[in-house]
Amino acid sequence: MRLKIRRRAGRRAALLAVGAMTAGLLLTAPQQATAGAPNLLSNPGFETAGAAGSDMPSCWSKSGWGDNDFTFATVADAHTGTKAMKVSLTRRVDGDRKALVTESGTCAPTVTPGRQYDLSAWYKSTTPDVSVTVFRHDTTTGWQYWTDLQNPPVSAAWARTEVRTPAVPPHTDRIAWGLSVYGVGSLTSDDYAVEEVGATGPQPTCTGTAEQCARGAWEVIPAKNPVRSMHAVVLRNGKVLLIAGSGNDIAQFNAGTFTSAVYDPANGGFKTVPTPVDMFCSGHVQLADGRVLVMSGNKGYPSADGTIGYQGLKDSYVFDPATEQYTKTNDMNGGHWYPSATILGNGDVISFGGLKEDSTGNVTAEKFSAAQHRWLPMNEVNQTWSYWGLYPSMILMQDGRLFYSGSHTFGNNTAGSGSSIYDYGANTVTDVPGLRKKDERDESASVLLPPAQDQRVLTIGGGNNETNPAANRITDIIDLKKPSPAYTAGPDLPQGLVDTGTGKRPQTGAEGKMYVSAVLLPDGKVLETGGGLHDRADPVFEASFFDPATDTYRPGLATDPIPRTYHSASFLMPDGRVMSVGDNPGNGTYNHNVSIYSPPYLFKGARPQITSVIDTQWVYGDTQRITVNRPVAKAELIRPAAVTHSSDPNQRFVDLPMTVVNGTTVDLNVTSNPNLAPPGWYMLFAVDANGVPSLASWVHLGGPSALAATVEQPSAHEHDFANRLAPAKDNPAQRDSAPVAPGVAGCDRHYGTVNVCVPTRFPAEVKETAKARCDWLATHQYPERLKVNGSDPLRLDPDRDGYAC
Repeated sequence: MRLKIRRRAGRRAALLAVGAMTAGLLLTAPQQATAGAPNLLSNPGFETAGAAGSDMPSCWSKSGWGDNDFTFATVADAHTGTKAMKVSLTRRVDGDRKALVTESGTCAPTVTPGRQYDLSAWYKSTTPDVSVTVFRHDTTTGWQYWTDLQNPPVSAAWARTEVRTPAVPPHTDRIAWGLSVYGVGSLTSDDYAVEEVGATGPQPTCTGTAEQCARGAWEVIPAKNPVRSMHAVVLRNGKVLLIAGSGNDIAQFNAGTFTSAVYDPANGGFKTVPTPVDMFCSGHVQLADGRVLVMSGNKGYPSADGTIGYQGLKDSYVFDPATEQYTKTNDMNGGHWYPSATILGNGDVISFGGLKEDSTGNVTAEKFSAAQHRWLPMNEVNQTWSYWGLYPSMILMQDGRLFYSGSHTFGNNTAGSGSSIYDYGANTVTDVPGLRKKDERDESASVLLPPAQDQRVLTIGGGNNETNPAANRITDIIDLKKPSPAYTAGPDLPQGLVDTGTGKRPQTGAEGKMYVSAVLLPDGKVLETGGGLHDRADPVFEASFFDPATDTYRPGLATDPIPRTYHSASFLMPDGRVMSVGDNPGNGTYNHNVSIYSPPYLFKGARPQITSVIDTQWVYGDTQRITVNRPVAKAELIRPAAVTHSSDPNQRFVDLPMTVVNGTTVDLNVTSNPNLAPPGWYMLFAVDANGVPSLASWVHLGGPSALAATVEQPSAHEHDFANRLAPAKDNPAQRDSAPVAPGVAGCDRHYGTVNVCVPTRFPAEVKETAKARCDWLATHQYPERLKVNGSDPLRLDPDRDGYAC
């Protein structure tokens, strides 16, 4: 409790410093908004007794879960009238208790999908561990947890808390809510209200062409990317770090020429940056202070005959956006070419998978300590000795566990169900079912859908670089809030035009794409763009929006004119546009053109503006005030991108429930759970009722609670959150590594140079003859006369002159 009191005192001091004009904005408690629509609740003040024999007032129920000692009491200490409700916890191991609006057609208020509602109550509390918890009734699946919206501060006197819900999801007809107590102490509450938010503003006017307003628009900027970048990181100052290392160019590697560049959207220019080692195919993540941790990379390319594969570095560096320089940290415990990188709720970073220095699979987990600023020795890190593959998508869940979505790069024939939950504390791995075509998820994309509070993950497309089938158009969705989460089928990925080397044609049948990019947008949609039909070949020109509210795609968006397959990346910029870079097909070329996409929301008229952010240093569970130039419907934090190979497991959109003081003053309620929003710099967007976002303001989220790794923080999350899993798998015995074939990258090294990838398996439509295969290589612009390195397994050199085709 002392931490909470101290940080709120600091918040008040910061507000005082802004001067007399804003001194009245002190947030000792949320301010009462102007009276709104009629109260939709029955018995909002507990005045009407329940049915005979009931010890709760009419339309109110005891609710809660977990191991705790509690009491419910109707008391005379009321805000108005003669009755109030007091909930007390005298001992708490886990869980919460709350007086909840009864989940019935009589008591729970009727709501309209797409609309928003102001929830308010008067309260007194002795604990900071209180949250506004909301449930919704789905017309198909029944009552379910929806979200936690706010953490009202401790108050000895009666205070009013108010918060605005997000837009009500489709298929929701009623809501129920209450104030949850999840720490030792008491809460007395009275005079609850649910009020529908008034009519939205006028419809937007299209400010572009009809096509721009419907489909958005792409622009290929004049400046070229000066490096063969494989990695893209949006920095806390709005610039973009593009990391190439050797850029998948063996000549650059042999010359010791390793490169990075920083793109500045303010002037449209690039600055090359000295790069100490070959960071080609490294891992990277934003640290809590905004610096970028870059781990591993390429120690060595495969041998010409393919008997030796890629080799991973142990090296690790931190890139500082302020100085635009790399600084070395201590080494990892082993090499990790293609490692995962996930920031945890306490600011630590955990990494899995990749290839070791000898090209075998790395089975050790690595942990970077935020407090010590170093990689910990292996014996200080929990180990399951599991091999997670290359770039395994490891997404932080709301309780600190990790969800392996099944997306990865290279290396198929995944054991088990293809997806699992890893509990670091218990050191257990448990499979989750439902992922379709688990061995065709190579270069698929996975995203934690907006908002992060919903704990739903979407996995998109993919293929298999070893068997090289046409990429699929499968999407699967998993709701991790469910007690026994399992993937369910999502809608098929929309189709576009594919260029198989002889010109563009419409996709047919089950053709989808791999190497797809998925970008969270400030209006709550997911842009999917780019990708290819086969491994490092056959770009697909298609883009769509996925809407998490309806689980549907909106097809037919404008498409990037530049092919974006292997080693491409797309990411959100602070101005709400999307930038796309890279394309490195199997013929060894690299596309240096840079494209920028303006979504349709940028053609809907003037954008709302965040006119002030009183405090840019945010702490968990706090209330932060902003001002805007006109009413907005929602606000959120979006973590800046750190993307490579279709993978950015740290990408997340965190809803900020609002308390609307007036049309231009809004209090934002920050989650108290650092696992939902790990510490670091975020882009803050305000969005109007038409989905038009402001420019982003940068805020830093952190505070002592996020960094106190040894102190268990209470959580108000739903009690059956992914807790009815199947039995955990047996961990492998301690081992040094896992065997990985040298040809894991899907390239036959018997032909040409190392950076040219002749596929081990040609697409199914290519006949198994030298002529058909050579024709395919020619249409895909491979170099003529590829040297044969040793034997000729694909029979591309029938005249045995030492050169293919």
